[in-house]
Amino acid sequence: MQTTSPTRRTLLRAAGAALAAPMLAHAQDQVAGGRTVTLICSYPAGGGADLMARLIAQPMAHALGQTVVVDNRPGGSGQIAAGMVARATPDGSQLLLDASSFAVNPSLFAKLPYDTNTAFAPLAVLALFPNVLVCTPSYEAKTVQDVVRLAKARPNQIAYASSGNGSAQHLAGALFEEKAKVNLVHVPYKGGGPALNDVMGGQVPLFFANVASSLGHIQAGKLRPLGVTSVRRARALPDVPTMEEAGVPGYEVLEWNPVLAPAGTPPAIRAKLAAAIRKAMAEPEVLGRVRSLSGEVFEGGEAKAAEFLRAQQALWARVVRERKISAG
Repeated sequence: MQTTSPTRRTLLRAAGAALAAPMLAHAQDQVAGGRTVTLICSYPAGGGADLMARLIAQPMAHALGQTVVVDNRPGGSGQIAAGMVARATPDGSQLLLDASSFAVNPSLFAKLPYDTNTAFAPLAVLALFPNVLVCTPSYEAKTVQDVVRLAKARPNQIAYASSGNGSAQHLAGALFEEKAKVNLVHVPYKGGGPALNDVMGGQVPLFFANVASSLGHIQAGKLRPLGVTSVRRARALPDVPTMEEAGVPGYEVLEWNPVLAPAGTPPAIRAKLAAAIRKAMAEPEVLGRVRSLSGEVFEGGEAKAAEFLRAQQALWARVVRERKISAG
């Protein structure tokens, strides 16, 4: 039997090591060692957060060269999903895709299953979406200023609906009361659908609706739009004034979706994930879908995302405290 000489064995080992080195380096360069990356979505399938998760999953996968899947874990205004990611191994394999409630929960709930300020490393804010103040078509108010005038003439009598205590619609109404210097009546529902139906039916006159979910009803004449809550007019509603234009200065309420990794995720992995998200958001199909919903892609990386989250948390902490809002 022919034996391999020590010199030949050494050469073969060296060659094998040379071949394996790029593969090992590639594996180390991948997120979670090349395993599947899971976007833990804090809200059910079919909602806004789920839409954004599924919109970016495939282009993120292409950017990373790895599989990216969406796992919906709704409940507790996002607390269930956030708690899972806060406890996850910080290797990039599990990421939280949440909604704007992420910045509200610390002031709305006395105890959370995680520390909002220390449990996460923000990677991105995907896009910013305006709401729109709508009313029943038969309602006497034709403009935002009509609403303000009626509310001042009838304090604590003009009602607005929301999808529940502490919801985005509730907070939008609370900030409107502050900026317009009026007092309205908040009518919470168990979900945005029932609230919207009652506004269309005339049971409650006002609602701060998501543009995407209300656009079809507006176009069908089932809702009248009065003002959008962004500082710029909404792409889908170019004839509807902003609140600033309508006479309510300093008013801006946006819905948005952050993506966060567990605290302790290595900087290199965070940077790779953040770059993949930015690349996904720049894809023409993704950009077109966001703009069709009157959204604007968030400009900025990890640092700006973290700064935005801190500012939103401070804003809603003040509103919750001053307006005495509770989750119950």
